[in-house]
Amino acid sequence: MPIPLGLGLPQMRQYDIGRDVPAVARAAEAAGYESLWVFERILFPEPATQGLYGVPGLAWPDKYRSVADPLITLTLAAAATGRARLGTSVLVAPLHVPFQLARSLASLDAASGGRVIAGLGTGWSLDEYAAASVAPFEQRGAVLDELLDVCAAVWGPDPVAYEGALTTIAPSEVGPKPARPIPVLLAANGPRAVRRLVDRADGWMPVASGASRLAEQWQRVRDVAAERGRERPLGVCVRANARYSAKPVEGDGRQPFHGSVAQIVEDLVAHAETGVPEMMLDLQGTCRDATEFIDVATEVYEAARAAGV
Repeated sequence: MPIPLGLGLPQMRQYDIGRDVPAVARAAEAAGYESLWVFERILFPEPATQGLYGVPGLAWPDKYRSVADPLITLTLAAAATGRARLGTSVLVAPLHVPFQLARSLASLDAASGGRVIAGLGTGWSLDEYAAASVAPFEQRGAVLDELLDVCAAVWGPDPVAYEGALTTIAPSEVGPKPARPIPVLLAANGPRAVRRLVDRADGWMPVASGASRLAEQWQRVRDVAAERGRERPLGVCVRANARYSAKPVEGDGRQPFHGSVAQIVEDLVAHAETGVPEMMLDLQGTCRDATEFIDVATEVYEAARAAGV
């Protein structure tokens, strides 16, 4: 059976956000993509306090110099579509006031007819934390835990009441409520984060970095779920960060999802064979404009379905 495929929306500086987000969203839904996704980068430090992903010396890519706000981008997509689910991959939890984020996600879900997927993580950029975090970087796990608690409270029945380190909600009516329970996915890698994922979330959102590595990671998550007695199914949506090239990328050192449409589809097939139930593809970084983006995304979707993904 083919797995659901999602597409990252255009948020980078080569796109006209007001024009291109609705256009890409409509075209992706028409092509068959089942979900639309956004990511979060709030600034481009010069010079950077740390390397990309916290790796010393790894430069930040120019595509991060301007990234549109994820929830505004999703709102534009919601207004332009009627079927595709609307996901965040991911929101950096400590960059948001928990109560306000919970309300924003609930409002978007209510407005879109129950299509929101809340993908959350803790991030890695010290510069972003310095600019916008609600607590120090060292407390990022605790902030994520409180955000999960606040979301559960705000999205649940009234009266809502909560007392935490960052949030105090006196017994109150808080609306609108989501149209249905919003699925929460976590980007979990380390042992503590995987335990939080298994205990508290609806699903996992890893980044694709090779089919064999994904298979190992997925098995480890399932093992932890079995050890901790989780009974309900654990969803997965794998994020594939693609670098499209009009010509095939030659050589044995090709990175996953770097290359031509045929090579990207080859990697989709390999990753889908690990048994993960859903994948999303972000193609925006190496497309020149929305026209090329739509053409490549449509070609990838058609070729993936022809290949059985």
